[in-house]
Amino acid sequence: MADSPAAEYPVDEAAVRALLRTAAPTLAALPLRPFAEGWDNTMWSLGSELLVRLPRRALAVPLIANEHRALPEIGPALAAVGIRTPIPVLAGEPTEAFPRPWSVIPLIDGTTALRSPRSANSRWAPRLAEALLALHAPAPADAPRNPVRGRALSTRESAMRPRLDALPTRSGLQHAWADGLEAPPSDEQVWVHGDLHPGNLLLRDGSLVALIDFGDVTSGDPAYDLASAWMLFDPPGRAEFRASTGSRYDDATWVRARAWAAYITLVLLTQSDDRPDLRAVGQSTVAELEAG
Repeated sequence: MADSPAAEYPVDEAAVRALLRTAAPTLAALPLRPFAEGWDNTMWSLGSELLVRLPRRALAVPLIANEHRALPEIGPALAAVGIRTPIPVLAGEPTEAFPRPWSVIPLIDGTTALRSPRSANSRWAPRLAEALLALHAPAPADAPRNPVRGRALSTRESAMRPRLDALPTRSGLQHAWADGLEAPPSDEQVWVHGDLHPGNLLLRDGSLVALIDFGDVTSGDPAYDLASAWMLFDPPGRAEFRASTGSRYDDATWVRARAWAAYITLVLLTQSDDRPDLRAVGQSTVAELEAG
């Protein structure tokens, strides 16, 4: 088992204020305090309506650049269906003191879906379906291309196999992965969120209001995003979600989506010792994969 990665680029308040004084002097005097720290980024609240988002390790640097590239294009499409995204207010440039891209983004009011009961999530399943239908539009040739997410399942077999073999027998995971490998691959190149777990969906008053953390945004197979159906919903909610997508995705896409759900589940079970909320998502998703 493993904890989430340690920060390679720690920053303090003085360092963040220095960046703001250079890039956005009008914002530099606003109140600033630590807000959250994930696997890839550190965030500071800036005033009451903004966040400063900085990469905390080398692997996260291109993720910030991905957001700078993609969000101004896909954010408006999601806004058109009532879903907010953290479109950068400021795309911060590298400096001598912090030679990496960074962002100022809107602070979106809401709580993550991590602790929302699956039985309650079904009421906003159609809303998530509408959001993904808007998101999964053809991506341009210069869209980010993730080395893992949105690609053919066969490219992850060598990484998946040891994880499957190291765990006790879990027939749902085994069957989901095997079925996905046998399904016809996709030739779609659409925008894909790339990290659509419950921690990256924001809820308010029992409804979905935003998708956040687009660092892994990519072009590729939409099945990767549809894997969230097994991480978010119980069987009735999952059926509602699928029905709400209409005929957009064929049966093979849903088979690949279930396989990606198995893949993500094993990542959560083996790399979240210090994130019990994410580990709990992995544990509950095992049962959903068993259910079908």
